[in-house]
Amino acid sequence: MLAFPEMITFQITGHLTDFTGGDAEIKVDAQPATVREALNELWNRHGGLRDRVLTEQGEVRQHVNIFVNSSVVRRDEVLDASLDGTADICIMP
Repeated sequence: MLAFPEMITFQITGHLTDFTGGDAEIKVDAQPATVREALNELWNRHGGLRDRVLTEQGEVRQHVNIFVNSSVVRRDEVLDASLDGTADICIMP
């Protein structure tokens, strides 16, 4: 039986692509347990994006929405939302 790698796919929209070198889709080969851990993988590649998505206190900025597998998750709960295997995370200003 073949094992397929777990993959997190980030969809980055709007002006936020200015901080990803123009990439609107970024794939990360990782197995994070939460959205917060997945975002840390993204920050490792595109550190300038972090300050546009999170506040200085590490909370999601008011003007940013994060969707997980096309589902709306409350802003104050999204960072701790569990991930199970492959996930699509959309970051939208």
